[in-house]
Amino acid sequence: MSNEKVLKGGEFLIRETKATEVFIPEEFDEEQRMMAKTCADFTKTQVLPNIKQLEHHDSALLKKLMKDAGELGLLGIAVPEEYEGFGQKFVTSMLTVEEMGKGFSFAVAYSAHTGIGTLPILYFGNETQKKKYLPKLASGELIGAYALTEPDSGSDANNAKTKANYSKDRKSFILNGGKMWITNGGIADLYIVYAKIEDDKNLSAFIVERDTKGFTIGAEEDKMGIRGSSTTQIFFDNSEIPVENLLGERNSGFKIALYILNLGRIKLAGATVGASKETISIAIQYANERKQFGTPISNFGAIKYKIAEMAIRTFANESLTYRASQNIDDAIVSLVAGGMDKGLASVEGIRQYAIEASIAKVYGSEALDYVVDEAVQIHGGMGYSSETLVERAYRDSRINRIFEGTNEINRMVAVGELIKRGMKGEIDLLTLAKEVGAELMGIPDFGSTSTDYFEEKHKMIVNFKKSILMVAGAALQKLMDKFQNEQEIMMNLADMLILTYAAESTALRVEKLYSKYDESKISLYKDILDVFMFDTASKINKYGIDAICSFAEGDEQAGMMMGMKRFTKAASINVVIARRRIAESLIEANNYNL
Repeated sequence: MSNEKVLKGGEFLIRETKATEVFIPEEFDEEQRMMAKTCADFTKTQVLPNIKQLEHHDSALLKKLMKDAGELGLLGIAVPEEYEGFGQKFVTSMLTVEEMGKGFSFAVAYSAHTGIGTLPILYFGNETQKKKYLPKLASGELIGAYALTEPDSGSDANNAKTKANYSKDRKSFILNGGKMWITNGGIADLYIVYAKIEDDKNLSAFIVERDTKGFTIGAEEDKMGIRGSSTTQIFFDNSEIPVENLLGERNSGFKIALYILNLGRIKLAGATVGASKETISIAIQYANERKQFGTPISNFGAIKYKIAEMAIRTFANESLTYRASQNIDDAIVSLVAGGMDKGLASVEGIRQYAIEASIAKVYGSEALDYVVDEAVQIHGGMGYSSETLVERAYRDSRINRIFEGTNEINRMVAVGELIKRGMKGEIDLLTLAKEVGAELMGIPDFGSTSTDYFEEKHKMIVNFKKSILMVAGAALQKLMDKFQNEQEIMMNLADMLILTYAAESTALRVEKLYSKYDESKISLYKDILDVFMFDTASKINKYGIDAICSFAEGDEQAGMMMGMKRFTKAASINVVIARRRIAESLIEANNYNL
């Protein structure tokens, strides 16, 4: 794939993407699939048999499993070889996260360690810090954690109250304060802690070792879900941190935190792909075994609808997550080729796709929530029993809409960042918005329906994008600096943006598969795309109308309402038959087979 063709973050809204320019998961090579199989085998043989015991806060077992994963090399996938890791690409690390995502709450401990617990040192640490800590984090000798949240800060992370003052000899920082909701808090050996030095306005980041004097760990939180992971508070009472444990520059902690949150968001999306696939397989197997009225419940149309819709949303989630992941990889390669340090290039590559990371986090967490909810419903009363895996999946899923910035925050981040880049001229939103406005004044082209399958889908996606540009442009022009306070409008635009990215990613994947598969095999994927596009059109129409009615009146409102109708027009399809075909394929396979 040529780096010249790689879209900038957020640029998908205004530029055409060709199927040849995206990565799809069917393109993983044999080495990558072998790594994924190692993760899958570990989850199946060592994690799942111990899930019940982990849920009883067996920290010794959790720590052992983490170390076992380290011995297999599963903790060092993204760590460079010079620090005793495998040095794999970002998209490969995402594949391993997907497989580990099938391990319920253990996946949370794993992701926290390999992501936010390790990568701040890899990306922002100096050479001494990297050599000291990364090999041990990669091997599992050390377990990592990330400590940002405080009781009074929440989403306003830079409002943290934990303080770091210089010691009299200025050889140490004296840390005072506390953090909460620390994943791996009870088992970690190393913590990335954020605090303000003296009267600084911005946070700084510190590497804190478990045996630091004055550092204490609270009791395990009794949580609704992810009970098999360790979550605690941590406290600092005149804790002495060597000055050489300052991570990055003074005052750069908030910037580090934002970069790492972007990373955590897309990593979370990868885990939701794996959890969704596993949950769908469990639900299908139950539906094939459970009989009512003399027949397996998988024969009923209502159940087929659920199975198909679960699969459609998971397929879209997977498509957009790996598309964005490869974009990050390509950006990193391009930056390194331009002379940038690999660590800084990784940070910048992830930053460039902050919009897509937020989209992936929101879509993935909400897709998984839908999947686990319907899986419980398929199980009926049994789904409410703690004896079933779907009950655990249901509880474990709920945190994902809160983790790594709430979905509300991520929706506003996606829209706010897009508009900010537009205002800076990084993305030419203004020109396109004006062109859409001019198009509304012209005669609509209702008679140019294409006979080419993918060309017709492409035209629909172009129109979805026009609907976003129309609403965003008009809202900004009308509200100006008040726009950022109209969170409901921002949410509407975010949902339009998320669905459009998901639809385009799905369409491009199916189009790319068209050149790989014969017509009989591709027909199932076309069913998925048909249903997803048809449903997306009506959803985008609803979100757009809600936004328009909140700021426009009279002729302006009427004109934009007609625009929404034009831009979300979709040819009718028999969604019942399409969903049945999708469901029957999965039911026959007795698992998720897409």
